Amino acid sequence: MKTARNIGIMVKAPTEISSDKHDPFSSPFGVRGRIFTGIITGIKAQKTAKIEFERIFPLPKYERYEKRRTRLLVHIPDSLNVNVGDTVRFMECRPISKTKNFVIIEKF
Repeated sequence: MKTARNIGIMVKAPTEISSDKHDPFSSPFGVRGRIFTGIITGIKAQKTAKIEFERIFPLPKYERYEKRRTRLLVHIPDSLNVNVGDTVRFMECRPISKTKNFVIIEKF
């Protein structure tokens, strides 16, 4: 039986192994760079989710901060079952398509 590959990050590996070529746990597809946490706001395209997360942006003129939202498109590996409203951790990877540069690595 094939087991999940270690991707070098302390996350719980999925129990099922998929044949998805962009799944970091079951293929040689590498992840690198920054790790983010966000909420899935939409799943309309195949294997693609829209994720939104808030960040703090400084306003030096007023010496204050404001909240801003960032929306990104991320790849959903076949080994993870996620739905709209789930909180997930995702990580940077090489470009998968014109707008997808991130892949989900863990569901909370």
